[in-house]
Amino acid sequence: MKRVYLDNAATTPIAPEVVEAMLPFLTEEFGNPSSTHSYGRTCKNAIEIARRSIAKHLKVSPSEIIFTSGGTEADNLAIHSAVCDLGVKHIITSDIEHHAVGHTCDYIASHYEQVKLSKVKLSDDGDVDLNHLAELLVASKEKTLVSLMHGNNEIGNLLPLAKVSELCRAHKAYFHSDTVQTMGHYPFDLSKLSIDFITCAAHKFHGPKGIGFLYVNKNLHLKPLIKGGGQEQGRRSGAENLFGIIGFGASSLAAVKDLTDGVWERVAELRNKMEMRIADIASDAIFIGKDVKRLPNTSNFSVPGWKGETQVMNMDLAGFAISAGSAC
Repeated sequence: MKRVYLDNAATTPIAPEVVEAMLPFLTEEFGNPSSTHSYGRTCKNAIEIARRSIAKHLKVSPSEIIFTSGGTEADNLAIHSAVCDLGVKHIITSDIEHHAVGHTCDYIASHYEQVKLSKVKLSDDGDVDLNHLAELLVASKEKTLVSLMHGNNEIGNLLPLAKVSELCRAHKAYFHSDTVQTMGHYPFDLSKLSIDFITCAAHKFHGPKGIGFLYVNKNLHLKPLIKGGGQEQGRRSGAENLFGIIGFGASSLAAVKDLTDGVWERVAELRNKMEMRIADIASDAIFIGKDVKRLPNTSNFSVPGWKGETQVMNMDLAGFAISAGSAC
């Protein structure tokens, strides 16, 4: 039986060219990047090449990229740092954030008495109510962090980053966006956005698991959440995930090529055809977010009478890997 994988929002297979780029750093090039001998220098140089490549595509300085173990660590670092290092006393977020953001904000609000947590209203389709966000920002008298994801990991809705960044700048609020679902699938030019933090994980666009980054605006000075040897310019200690970073750089290059080659337009066409076929088979199917701006590779629907997890198992037995929600 042929198996069909339709859960790329959870993770993606590593691309062959990424494996090829990583291979030497799994075998011959094994040095510790902090070592000063030739083995270490070779590996340190490879890390910085990957960092510069990623920074170039985002139009930021390489020094603004901090490699982490993934999106979850990056989200935690951004939010904790905003409170502990930048003096944030008010966090504005939403009820449909990834747990890496939602649970972290809840923890901060319950353990730091001076921090207030507000939730922005959402439309029935899951879009952020920008008017309510503006009201919350106008009413906020404390130093504020807005933390809203760019692309929702279950319904695919896209946040208008430029509009939100303009609102935050107008009200002198910090802005953090979890871009884990959109990085590699969406063009970014951070030089044109007033944004302080974004997060990314390589395994969402055919890179390895266990590697991500936090972009930190160069005007912000953060203390490390993980202390130790002072790696990552003193902002994230621990021996670097060498082959992961190399794979990250290779997958980001491939993702940029996909963006310029029109791959995602074709993916959106396939998604739309699939939804039309589903609607033909199940006329009572309800598509979530179909009429809003969303990621091209995401489809979320329900059918009255279906039990989600039961259908996931039935589809898996038939050879189709789908999901009833976020993998985590």
